[in-house]
Amino acid sequence: MANRKVIAVFGATGAQGGSVARALLESQHFSVRALTRDVSKPAALALRDLGAEVVRCDLGDAGSVEAAFTGAYGAFLVTNFWDHLSKDKEVCQGKMVADIAKRLGLKHVVFSGLENVHRLTGGKLQVPHFDGKGEVEEYFWSIGVPMTSVRLAAYFENFLTLWKPVKVPDGDYYTLALPMEDVPMDGFSVADTGAVVSSIFNSPEEFIGKAIGLSAEALTIQQYADILSRILGKDVRDGKITPEAYEKLGFPAAKELADMCRFLQMKPDRDVKLTHCLNPKVKSFSQFILESKGAFKDL
Repeated sequence: MANRKVIAVFGATGAQGGSVARALLESQHFSVRALTRDVSKPAALALRDLGAEVVRCDLGDAGSVEAAFTGAYGAFLVTNFWDHLSKDKEVCQGKMVADIAKRLGLKHVVFSGLENVHRLTGGKLQVPHFDGKGEVEEYFWSIGVPMTSVRLAAYFENFLTLWKPVKVPDGDYYTLALPMEDVPMDGFSVADTGAVVSSIFNSPEEFIGKAIGLSAEALTIQQYADILSRILGKDVRDGKITPEAYEKLGFPAAKELADMCRFLQMKPDRDVKLTHCLNPKVKSFSQFILESKGAFKDL
C-alpha cells in the first residue's frame, strides 16, 4: 500500500463512508486513510484490520482536516445534516474542507452532494438537507477544486425505519405514507455507494467537474408496496398521502420531507444506467428487501 495514492475518507465508520472505505480497500488501487471522530470504535478497528490507516478527524476542527489531507491525493467527503439539523453548519463544514483541499492541492474530491432545491425552485421549496449540500457543491466548483458530486437517490434503508409500512387501525393491511402521488421515486442502497465512488476515482478525467445522480431503479410507491407485499407476505399498499397532508403529520421534519417529495416529483436527474455501469452489482429494491427481511419481524 505504501506506493499507492492516498484517499482520505470522511465518515469512514458510517454508512456511506464505510462503504467507500471498504470498496477502495477491496479494489487495492489506492491507500485508504479512514477518518473518524473515534478511532477506538469497533468499525474503525475493523477498517484498520482490513489495511486502512485510521486517523482521528472532526469536521468541526480545521486542524485535524488539514492533517488528514497532508500527503493525500484525494478525498471522499460526506457531511451529515441530521447530526445537528443545521444547514448553516453543514455549509460551513463543507466550505472549510473545500478551502483546505484547494490549499493543499488535492487532485480529486468526491463529494456526497445533492441539489440546491431552494435556488432551483426560486425559494418555493426548502429542503435544508439538500440545500446545504447544493451550496457546498457550488462552492467547490467556484474555487476550482477538482470535484465530482454524487447525488444519491432515496435510501432503500429508509424503508426499514422512517418509511416502514404502518398497519391501518382496525384493518388487515399496511400502508406506505410517501407523498409521491404516481411519480416514480428513484431508490438506492447506501451500501452500494462504495463501488460507485471507487469507479469514479479510477476515471478522474471522465468525472471531475460533474454531478452524477445515482439510482438503482425508479418505482412508484405502489410498486414499492407490491414488492414488500410479495416478499413479506403482508398486504402493503400506497397510502396515497398528499404532500399537503404529509406536512401536517406533526413530526419535526414533516414539512421538509414533504418539500423533498415535491422536488422529487420534478424528476431530478438520477441515472440508472450509469449507476449500473459504475457498480454492476448494485442491488434492486427486491434484492435489498430479501436481504433485510429480519427488520420486518415486528409487522
